[in-house]
Amino acid sequence: METYILLENVEIYANHGVFAQETLVGNLFVINLKLNVNFEKASVSDDLDETLSYASVFDVVKREMMIPSKLLEHVAGRIVRALKCEFPKIEKVELKISKRNPPVGGQVEFASVVIID
Repeated sequence: METYILLENVEIYANHGVFAQETLVGNLFVINLKLNVNFEKASVSDDLDETLSYASVFDVVKREMMIPSKLLEHVAGRIVRALKCEFPKIEKVELKISKRNPPVGGQVEFASVVIID
């Protein structure tokens, strides 16, 4: 059985970007996570130790989002590395991070990067 934990449409305001105005003013970012975690035992035992705490995962994501970076790629890589380091039960991570209304000189709802590791 394959089992996943999803955190969907996590909204965090942070200060990432290449331009000075982006790091000064900040922007809204939307994060979607798909974590391949074997929680088959938890599905029987009802024991949190047999799975991952969503709150703990969120805390790692939020902590990494609070560290300003120029590139979304850098933020995404840092989040994936931190999650895999802090939660050895994670077998695979799929992360999408999206920046709302990126400064590209036209109307773009989101700019996003995806990492599958």
